[in-house]
Amino acid sequence: MTLSLMNKAIEAEQAVLGSVFIDSSCFDKLSRLEDRDFSLETHQLIFKVMKYLADRDLPIDIVTVTDQFVKFGRITDMGGVSYIKELADAVPTAANVTYYADIVRSKALRRRGEAAGNEIVALSRQDFESDEDYFSAVEDTVDELRPKETSRMRSFSEMEKGYYEHLKSKAKKLKTGLFALYDAWAQLWIGWLYVLAGRPGVGKTAKALMLVYGIAKYNPNAGPVLFYSQEMGEEEVIDRMVSMIAEVNYNKLINKGGEEGFTDKEWAKIQSAYTECKNLPIFVQDSAGVTIDEIRSTAKQFKKEYGKLAAVVVDYLQIMEITERKGETRAQAIGRVTKSAKNMARKLRFVFILLSQLDRSVDTEEPKLKHLRESGSIEQDADVVEFLYLNPEKQAPNVKVIDSIFAKGRNTGVNRFTLIFKWYYQKFTEVDPKEASQSYGKKNESGKNRGGVRGGARTSPKGRRDDGASSDEDD
Repeated sequence: MTLSLMNKAIEAEQAVLGSVFIDSSCFDKLSRLEDRDFSLETHQLIFKVMKYLADRDLPIDIVTVTDQFVKFGRITDMGGVSYIKELADAVPTAANVTYYADIVRSKALRRRGEAAGNEIVALSRQDFESDEDYFSAVEDTVDELRPKETSRMRSFSEMEKGYYEHLKSKAKKLKTGLFALYDAWAQLWIGWLYVLAGRPGVGKTAKALMLVYGIAKYNPNAGPVLFYSQEMGEEEVIDRMVSMIAEVNYNKLINKGGEEGFTDKEWAKIQSAYTECKNLPIFVQDSAGVTIDEIRSTAKQFKKEYGKLAAVVVDYLQIMEITERKGETRAQAIGRVTKSAKNMARKLRFVFILLSQLDRSVDTEEPKLKHLRESGSIEQDADVVEFLYLNPEKQAPNVKVIDSIFAKGRNTGVNRFTLIFKWYYQKFTEVDPKEASQSYGKKNESGKNRGGVRGGARTSPKGRRDDGASSDEDD
């Protein structure tokens, strides 16, 4: 920074402080300023004292400010009483305090930018455990550049134009495309942290991949959908997607056709499903132990490249790389992650779908919010919580009857749906509420279920499935 620019910054700082000494009421117009915005330590200390007095509704003048410095034996740090008087004489009126404050703020941003550049150069010479740790440190340094904005109260007159534009604009939601009953009720709201939870075997990953596919297919121009797979390789993710779209047996896919191989019809279905996925903005990362900082960095890159980002899906929360800081519990560490996920979704304008485990106590009762592992933070930060529950009172041949329980819903309320999980296709289908109550109700006294699956897979007299699926089940 040149000497002339430095002098201009100092003069503006003097004008701001002098304006307050002339008229202490103008301090209320300086809420956008921070003490770090002042280039001289003396000015920083004087501004801190002014803020201290203002926060306690005490008068701000030469006497009260000087008294605070005297009280702590730091009179020389403020430049002496004579300097305080010079500040009061620096400006003839306090009318232009906002103009001076804007100069102070602008010059401060430039100084911090220069300092951040030097810090980034220094970071490049340090050793980090991974490149992501380095990127995170750089981003933290850049984030420090931004001013800590103070919210400004606005009247209804000021908000009127924006409000009517809001009403006339299309609701910022995404269709799942594959769950019509759910879409008619709620849809996926942009900015949500959507938690999908359940015990192993209920189909969390299958439902998540259906959401990935549905969002990408039925919301054109909404932006890419990113899927983080921490337990499966990318080939297994593709197997599940292809099985779901093409309705080719999942176990046959993972066994690469088995001894008999794929039929021509199956090959055609597989190729058609893969081509469809290839033409959708779906991206997969299959690395274990991802961090929330890595997800944030990637989301920012995609937002910058594509202009929009539809959704980020992480499978699943508890196996992410979550470092516990000194004196921090596991639950508190997870709380930092869910809070960051929520803030990310709101700031970058996408749906963050986070899969989560439930604790074992849910095996003996229907899931509730308390059953979320490390539930406090997850329950607090989530906008929506959906439980997938294998209800022991509901059974049907060859499929799983799953209760989809929405236990929390911001702007939607709570609800419940019945889903049929055809695990051999890694696919859920919704059941009409009337059919659900009639066909999948509680077991009768003999222990048999009241109904079977309409349109489901057939079972031969010998108990073998006609579509060749084995009895293996997968989440």
